[in-house]
Amino acid sequence: MTTQVQETANQQALQVSLSGFDLINSPRLNKGTAFSEDERDVFDLHGLLPPHVGTLDEQLGRRMQALEAQPTSFAKYSFLRDLQDTNETLFYALVVRNVEQMLPLVYTPTVGEGCQRFSEIWRKPRGLFLSYPNKHRITQILNHSRYDNVKCIVVSDGERILGLGDQGAGGMGIPIGKMALYTALGGIQPENCLPILLDVGTNNEERLKDPRYLGWRNRRVRGQEYDDFVETFVSAVKTRWPHVLLQWEDFAGSNAARFLARYRNQLCTFNDDIQGTAAITTATLISAINVTGIPLEQQRIVVFGFGSAGLGITNLLAQFIEDRGLSKEETRARFYGIDQYGLITESRQHVEPGQLPYARKEQEVQSWRQPNGEITLLDVVRNVKPTVLIGVSGQAGTFTEEAVREMAKYTSRPVIFPLSNPTSRSEATPQDLMNWTEGRALIGTGSPFAPVDFGGKKTPVAQTNNSYIFPGLALGIVASKARFVTDTMVKAAATELIKNLPTQKDKQAPLLPPISQARPLGRLIAEAVGRQAIKDGQAQITGEDALSRELDANIWEPQYVPYERKE
Repeated sequence: MTTQVQETANQQALQVSLSGFDLINSPRLNKGTAFSEDERDVFDLHGLLPPHVGTLDEQLGRRMQALEAQPTSFAKYSFLRDLQDTNETLFYALVVRNVEQMLPLVYTPTVGEGCQRFSEIWRKPRGLFLSYPNKHRITQILNHSRYDNVKCIVVSDGERILGLGDQGAGGMGIPIGKMALYTALGGIQPENCLPILLDVGTNNEERLKDPRYLGWRNRRVRGQEYDDFVETFVSAVKTRWPHVLLQWEDFAGSNAARFLARYRNQLCTFNDDIQGTAAITTATLISAINVTGIPLEQQRIVVFGFGSAGLGITNLLAQFIEDRGLSKEETRARFYGIDQYGLITESRQHVEPGQLPYARKEQEVQSWRQPNGEITLLDVVRNVKPTVLIGVSGQAGTFTEEAVREMAKYTSRPVIFPLSNPTSRSEATPQDLMNWTEGRALIGTGSPFAPVDFGGKKTPVAQTNNSYIFPGLALGIVASKARFVTDTMVKAAATELIKNLPTQKDKQAPLLPPISQARPLGRLIAEAVGRQAIKDGQAQITGEDALSRELDANIWEPQYVPYERKE
């Protein structure tokens, strides 16, 4: 963008070198019918546009009418993707002014189908596909001048898209969607954001057999070749943008955890599936605790799905519990982790190093076992009598009626969070949970659900959406020019959201603020993260005044500004 756009000294007009078709076909610069008469003269637009000179508000009205005429959520998703690739200002204005309506269309749950059907609707380039056969070209691809202004990258390899599994190149829908929320909810300028898909093949037979599939039509590269490819990518990123923020997204659990561990001290990086999910879940749980009145350190917490996301949630919650005065051993005793093999125990096979600190002692659980030796969710519920049940398994329906009713016997206000995305992968539906607990459950979900109806009363369902966290976290990292992302910076993001929970003042309030407040919340979270980066010695700025100036400089508002011709 540096060759095309340069802000003038008063920062009210933009100097633009493009004209005619090239200007109209630039999503970042296109205004459609809102180009003024003078701009049409200067940029050779007469005849290319209808004669009416419109406004952004008029365009929003037309686009909203056209959007609402689309027959399905997927059709609306496709419509919005086309709009983003045609006129970014109009797209972001539509999202920012209608966040609650647009978020489920731009991101979860509809983005899941968008990834599954990505090859059907792909029309224009957005972001970068770095395919395995082009591994020797990665540096050349990244070095193009159009990427000079990049400050943030979201990268995926498409292997674990939401709860849908391997979508190959179609996984690009996730980085595109995340980057859109960086801008819509964090305010980060679109030209600072770069979605990237590492296309190392796919093991999804449906994709491989689909003649329309646009990705590299091979089975996934594994082992050392895969690691070397990722290393080549990271090395090229570090050289091209020494201070860039790199967010890992929707890698398979084992890869997600080890790449974060490997690279977090090499460049500024975080994993939203691990750290963002942990932050929003922690905040939502504390909101529920505001209602129940049971202190965090007295909760008995079952985490169903004890991979990278489940461990991320557990580790952050453990930090908050330790802050209440408990030792590490006392804190870890509050958690019960369950994965595909059942309860994590010291004597069990298939226990990962990260799970081991939370493994239960054999003498504690001997009597819990099924005849086959497994300890299921129902066994844990019967013996632990948990107060909190969190699901990040990606397995629909695994919070069974029997287990939930058993939990509700012992807890007056059971806290139950089926967090898996998309909606079809949720561990239980909120309506079922409310029915099985006689209306007593405090519920948080990963995907949006309609309000539940119980006893003639409709109750909204809190969506524990990472969108409350990661846009502000990213903005704070960018504005503070942080060298690395520390655990305390992620914790600061969660803490700031906790300060703004509706239940801090009203126990009858929803567990989370309206998602329509995500953008102003993003600014508050960014300030908290930036202050923590300064405190941690990671920031390349000094003092809160400098942080405030950088935040202002990095926040973009989706509105049209006048253009001047750059010769």
